[in-house]
Amino acid sequence: MHITGGRVREVVTSLLARPDEIMLEIGAGGELLVARLRAALAAMLLLLPLANALGGGSINETMIGLGGALFVNIFAQLWLSLARRRRLFRWLPFASSAFDVTATTLVLAALAYNHLPAGLNSLIVWCGYILAILLTALRSDGRIALFAGALAVGQYGLLVLAVFALATSPEQLLSSDYGSVTLGSQAQRLVLLMMFTLITAMVVYRMQRLVELSGTDGLTRLPNRTWLLHRVPRLFDSVRHDGDSLTLALIDLDHFKRINDAHGHHAGDRALRHVVAVLRELAEPGEWLVRIGGEEFVLLLRKPIGTAWERVDAIRRALGERPFEPERGADSMPLSFSAGLAGFPHEGSDLSRLLRRADSRLQLAKLQGRNKVVARDG
Repeated sequence: MHITGGRVREVVTSLLARPDEIMLEIGAGGELLVARLRAALAAMLLLLPLANALGGGSINETMIGLGGALFVNIFAQLWLSLARRRRLFRWLPFASSAFDVTATTLVLAALAYNHLPAGLNSLIVWCGYILAILLTALRSDGRIALFAGALAVGQYGLLVLAVFALATSPEQLLSSDYGSVTLGSQAQRLVLLMMFTLITAMVVYRMQRLVELSGTDGLTRLPNRTWLLHRVPRLFDSVRHDGDSLTLALIDLDHFKRINDAHGHHAGDRALRHVVAVLRELAEPGEWLVRIGGEEFVLLLRKPIGTAWERVDAIRRALGERPFEPERGADSMPLSFSAGLAGFPHEGSDLSRLLRRADSRLQLAKLQGRNKVVARDG
């Protein structure tokens, strides 16, 4: 029971947390997809009033449906326009989800104003809540799924209370077209909304875990190259906006192959975890450590290159003071690294250029005897 409770807390915490950069980027693409789908569905909604009129529906219901369809179409184009400007508006996924839910509520309220049973027993319109909740899965953000579900439950619950409050007699909740409105059936619909919210949230959670695995190094649990490719462009934008400096340090452990050859790959894996543990312990705010493969790492520092050189060199010396014990009882082995630094934006305006510049300086550090940090050419 303790394990189950801990697992539930882990899932809830993950769903309520702000997604990482990879998930935010995926979510931005999902928001654009939702906006396009919303525009297509909104156009199709224009056919419903026509079908209602041809099927012998009342003029009032047809006009309400037409008005609702036009309203949704206008806003669908607005959301589409905003979604094309990817991640510019952080509030957009919440606002557009709230619109999807609230538009459904407004149409149901309009139907209830015309005929009370229609507001609660119009299944086609009520399914708008389900669509609004399910579409949040494409945004890859658990907060949005839970927000949309809670909003749908809250708004529909208020609508149910309002309809029953307005009904002065049981006969007003009976309809030859929509059947009988009962508290039991409405409670069941609220439970269904909660169930769809939970299912959608679990889909989002599963997607987040799969993406997390793709952006996380399995051995060290550090971000990997995939994370770096998605994170750095946003970091560059932030640095430009704030007028700050950013330095990329390309780090390579010295003579690491000797550990694998002398003690085996298991010892090599433990040595990597030892290095990561030391670097994490020394980490400061505004620093990101990424494993890009083998014994190579990237350290991003939100500092000018001169200050970053002092910082990386201090880390190099600290690592040398924390030797690695390959086996119990074996002699400890000192570990060191060589590093090459490159500064953004004056030495490279994109990740590939910075990596090339940092790599050339890393090779220079190796030529100069290793266990060295180089921040200048030649």
